[in-house]
Amino acid sequence: MGGLAHLFDLTGRRALVTGGNSGIGLAMARALGRQGASVVLAARRPGPLEEAAAGLVAEGIDACGYLADLAHPEGPGRLARQVEDHAGPVDILVNAAGMNLRQPFAEVTAAAFDAHMAVHLRAPFLLVQALAPGMAARGWGRVLNLGSLQSVRAYPDSAPYGAAKGGVVQLTRAIAQAWSAQGITCNAIAPGFFPTPLTAPVFGDSARAGALAAATAIGRNGALEDLDGATIFLCSDAASYITGQTLFVDGGLTAK
Repeated sequence: MGGLAHLFDLTGRRALVTGGNSGIGLAMARALGRQGASVVLAARRPGPLEEAAAGLVAEGIDACGYLADLAHPEGPGRLARQVEDHAGPVDILVNAAGMNLRQPFAEVTAAAFDAHMAVHLRAPFLLVQALAPGMAARGWGRVLNLGSLQSVRAYPDSAPYGAAKGGVVQLTRAIAQAWSAQGITCNAIAPGFFPTPLTAPVFGDSARAGALAAATAIGRNGALEDLDGATIFLCSDAASYITGQTLFVDGGLTAK
């Protein structure tokens, strides 16, 4: 009897991962690369970007990096053109770039609010605008967005972040509605608490990290490799009839 491994094989696919220089973005890029995809990392800091790409190459993954300022209105379009002109067509887009300034509600400025919206919502929208037509012409594409626990609930000092992550869920549906009939699925992963630079303030407080672990059904916080299976699944042929959905990879925190 033939196996089903081919459904999860990403050999010959090219993935563009924003925010791929560290944390969840890098973990997702590594998973895609280990499954056979060529990986293009995009980030705005050259040092960490070069280090991340070199690390993947050292693991035997076909990887490279491109500098991009996704908060700039022209940044996403410029990135899409550069990657497709020099690396080749993009089959998989992972929108993992993020920021969270963690300010009390009353102290958030208009500029800070707009920065969250630009990175979490405008950049993915513009990248899909730029890359989806090519995916549609080839009859296959995957868009994977990054939601959050704050897509569905609130945490202190994170109002703009939470508002943007709530928007990611609806943007995921909108992309799915616009492009799925042309072979492009769009889904989102909403991680629980994972150790990343963005969550360093949480994991730096052992009592707080312990309380969050106890709030899950499994009884622990996430390890980055816990994202591997969901990432590969949603970017593969195995998920060809799944679109517009948000999968919570949170150890059951939102189920309790």
